[in-house]
Amino acid sequence: MTTIPISHISPAKINLFLAVTGKRPDGYHELVTLMCPITLADTVTIKRTRRKITVSCSDPDVPEDETNLAHRAARLFWADWTREKKGELFGAHIVIKKRIPVAAGLGGGSSNAATVLLALNRFFGKPYTYQELGAMALNLGADVPFFIFQRPAIATGIGEVLQPVTGILSGSSIILVHPSIRISTATVYQNLNLRLTKYHQRHKNLDLRVENVLKGISPGKIEKYLYNDLETVTAARYPEIEEIKQTLLSLGANGALMSGSGPTVFGLFRDKAVARSVFRHLAGEYPWNVFQAECWSCENKRAK
Repeated sequence: MTTIPISHISPAKINLFLAVTGKRPDGYHELVTLMCPITLADTVTIKRTRRKITVSCSDPDVPEDETNLAHRAARLFWADWTREKKGELFGAHIVIKKRIPVAAGLGGGSSNAATVLLALNRFFGKPYTYQELGAMALNLGADVPFFIFQRPAIATGIGEVLQPVTGILSGSSIILVHPSIRISTATVYQNLNLRLTKYHQRHKNLDLRVENVLKGISPGKIEKYLYNDLETVTAARYPEIEEIKQTLLSLGANGALMSGSGPTVFGLFRDKAVARSVFRHLAGEYPWNVFQAECWSCENKRAK
């Protein structure tokens, strides 16, 4: 493992489709969700130290102790590496430069954790396969395996079973709007009443089996299927969600949806010039944090 600091891109994600299909006895929710990594990203820099793992972050609201997911990821890798692979002891200092809003439904913490696992695996000559890293990642959270996968995918189970999707947002620009609100994912799920979810009422003809979702959700048609069971829970408490959606649609978005548990709302634009104009307008006229992004070019940027 090199002593020279090496920086890695840690992308955010959006959920283009999220249906909660049940709840397991262990408390985890089962779902079908279509996720896409995007170019809005943090930077994670890792430098080898003696034997201690430390984290620092540019966002003062992100913990820098053992509760930080990036710290937990490094500890998990360290424990397995030294025990199962009989590898050398190591320490690491992890520096996170945040661009992804915290507690925003964009998976920033999960992405940082996955980035640490991918980076450490690369440092040590890739002793773990992506499947092994994915299994390790699941110990850190349901979204973390997706960020090991690092490409658009339909996730089922609790989020760990991944089926790749290609070209889903080809040519589209994404405008993300984040009001100054932080949402607890656990609280949103706790307040979700599965009997009242609108999925079957809105999409009676869309079979939730992965092969049929893949047939129905295709490039150029994705706006028709934008859906999020969690949006109703978050929007009931924060009317800004619906206000942002309607604003994006009125400005020319082909579709708009809250990502994950929120509160970030994204708009999809097929015309990039329109997207740039909308970005400038929202950033200048509204009291929201606004970002412009595209689908992450996974084939080129996946860690080697």
